Amino acid sequence: MKRRWITFLLFFAMIPAVAVGGALVFRERHYAWISLCVAVLTCLPILYDFERRETGSADLMVLSVLTSLSVAGRFLFAWLPGFKPVTAITVITALWLGAEPGFIVGSMTALLSNFYFGQGPWTPFQMFSWGLIGGLAGLLARPLRKHKLLLCLYGVFAGVFYSLIMDLWSTFWMGEGFSLSRYLTLIAAALPTTIEYAVSNVIFLLALTGPVGDKLDRIRVKYGLFRESESDN
Repeated sequence: MKRRWITFLLFFAMIPAVAVGGALVFRERHYAWISLCVAVLTCLPILYDFERRETGSADLMVLSVLTSLSVAGRFLFAWLPGFKPVTAITVITALWLGAEPGFIVGSMTALLSNFYFGQGPWTPFQMFSWGLIGGLAGLLARPLRKHKLLLCLYGVFAGVFYSLIMDLWSTFWMGEGFSLSRYLTLIAAALPTTIEYAVSNVIFLLALTGPVGDKLDRIRVKYGLFRESESDN
């Protein structure tokens, strides 16, 4: 119950307060700063909820390994900007361990890997995007695990969704307010990378879902991992 009240407070009190405060303090670039703060605040309820759970050491170890693999995959394919296994590992985590672990792996991958790629105001948007992709995959776990076609379509959706969110951040940061023409221009400019990212998601999901998913399923059953997350879903 306490977690629900904190979530309510964040969404219905803090976010509007940030919007008003940002408009008063950051007059020239308040749209950029408000969008940044909102991206951070949307991640906090899930991260706080996870922190408050009675998570066992085995659960944390599995999450650490999966996050490390995701970060390593981003490093390994750094020379291909749109070809990354991050989404695939995040989605696979969510399919077998739950929406919340999926959100954690996605968001923490962005945060930790950016210590190498560079931290900045884009980091919370990457955390939000990859985290939400994992969280939504966890909510759709049953159909996605059952049908490969749906899983592939979700990989395409994830690639487009991630690009649209990051283009939205760029639109706010490049000028005051939201400009539809600027946003559409950025989407068009990023289209080759978006297509590459969507295709890479499908490739990595098809290659990794079977072997990694089977291992996660055995580990989850054997050690009783993430029972609370599973019951929530």
